[in-house]
Amino acid sequence: MIGLISATAAGASARDRLATAWPDRTRVYDGPVREAVERAFAECDQLVCFLATGATVRLLAPLLADKSTDPGVVCVDEAGRYAVSLLGGHGGGANSLATEVGSTLSATPVITTATDATGIPGLDTLGLPFEGAVATVTRAMLDVVPVTLRADTVWPLPPLPPNVTAGGAPAAPNRPTEPTAHAPQGVPTPSTPLGTVRPDVTLFVSDRVVPLGPADVVLRPPSLVVGVGASRGVGVDEVYGLVVDVLRDAGLSALSVGELATVDAKADEPGIVEAAAELGVPVRTYPADVLASVDVPNPSAAPLAAVGTPSVAEAAALAAAGRDGELLVPKRKSSPQGRPAMATCAVARRAPRGRLAVVGLGPGARDLVTPRAVAELRRASVLVGLDQYVDQIRDLLRPGTRVIESGLGREEERARTAVAEARAGHAVALIGSGDAGVYAMASPALAEAADDIEVVGVPGVTAALAAAAILGAPLGHDHVSISLSDLHTPWEVIERRVRAAAEADIVVTFYNPRSRGRDWQLPKALALLAEHRTGTTPVGVVRNASRPDGTSHLTTLALIDPTTVDMMTVVTVGNTATREIAGRMVTPRGYRWQSEGAR
Repeated sequence: MIGLISATAAGASARDRLATAWPDRTRVYDGPVREAVERAFAECDQLVCFLATGATVRLLAPLLADKSTDPGVVCVDEAGRYAVSLLGGHGGGANSLATEVGSTLSATPVITTATDATGIPGLDTLGLPFEGAVATVTRAMLDVVPVTLRADTVWPLPPLPPNVTAGGAPAAPNRPTEPTAHAPQGVPTPSTPLGTVRPDVTLFVSDRVVPLGPADVVLRPPSLVVGVGASRGVGVDEVYGLVVDVLRDAGLSALSVGELATVDAKADEPGIVEAAAELGVPVRTYPADVLASVDVPNPSAAPLAAVGTPSVAEAAALAAAGRDGELLVPKRKSSPQGRPAMATCAVARRAPRGRLAVVGLGPGARDLVTPRAVAELRRASVLVGLDQYVDQIRDLLRPGTRVIESGLGREEERARTAVAEARAGHAVALIGSGDAGVYAMASPALAEAADDIEVVGVPGVTAALAAAAILGAPLGHDHVSISLSDLHTPWEVIERRVRAAAEADIVVTFYNPRSRGRDWQLPKALALLAEHRTGTTPVGVVRNASRPDGTSHLTTLALIDPTTVDMMTVVTVGNTATREIAGRMVTPRGYRWQSEGAR
């Protein structure tokens, strides 16, 4: 819940605007300001204070306890011009809240945390549990001090700056504790006081227990799955204690457990459900016949008789770990004092699952690139795209992003490359103009991708929509987009589709209408439409929609000059109801509106 506090009429007005926009997320705190702040601080996850920053700081100071538990606080000035992330920028979510508040109130977000200002991802913002000296390692990343990355395997992290370099897998538990400086002895690095030597700075990505030095951090990926079997009525202490003991003895971190897995028959077993809650993970269940089909090293007659599968713990762990999963710890029983064991568990490691975001960049204007697209570009450690599209958004990428770009005609190669990088465990963004699913990169990429990677589609503003907004409202009723390029589709197929649209009286937007090597297709398509529409049918011609050099004009089916059209143009042909009204192209939503307007 977000607490809203104000002290003046102007502040209350902005406060009420926010409360109206976010009715389910906010709570207004009235009364004396100091008391309101104290109550909201104790009761809410975040605060927005419509107060001066100095006053807010003085009110908050006695309440502060720990950055890991204090709420995030955003301060909005009296004029509503700025939304300042004041407290808990990362841990409290104040940075993202300031951006949201700014968008809602038309205020400028002010974010001063160093990682956000420089584009370097904060280690405490990656959504992974972590241990160690986060501030020290982050400072080293910011100061361009060498940081060694030691990872069990590739994980789909955001791009890390160039001073973070791979150094192999995490060291064994007997890793030396004596620091070894990256710089020569006695030579200070940019953030090392004179007379001191900086120890090794290491960023681990591991599900194993690793010894941490004073300048180390370990990120815990959710790579472990614990399979659990249990007798009816098992206690939470027995299940939870067994899991913790097994992980400890195997040198594995409980922070990397992504879920507990078991058979469907145990889905509501309180001991299992509560143990998962203690670990902060969900419970996944499988039908007995699915688990019975999993090859395990230690099948047993007891679970077969009880729930219909010869293995629960091992089979559930392997099933949840997926096709390339690895059984790390075979089935082990609990060992309660003075009675038979009621719980078993096994641990499997799932292979890293890379991430492919197929991102539509819109028609070209920067303000038509969606916030979600920007977020995915900044999340990706690998960017794959057409060189001219990469140039459009290069400034949005984080430092350290690896860019793979190529020219026209290499679409299938780019799709294969993006999928291969995701399969290698990376976070990949594959970009296309407009909407990446419309005559763009989503189709070839998804044709290559299997279920071994996560795929995310990010919609974009298509050329048809951008052109329609410029023309007026030509797509007000049923409409279709047809590409006139016969490089991948035989002309016979294209012609059949154009005829169908003509006969169905559907508004048509032509993509790829004409190039130097294809100059007859557009006149032919227009002639097919003219068999079913009059010569006065409005036609909109838009080139480089939304870009600074964009042009547009309205003409008719009889008067359009195909020689003015190129590959950067979309041509929208109205239906029999489309009209030019006040210089705009309009297709009515319904025929009642059309008939009434004609009377």
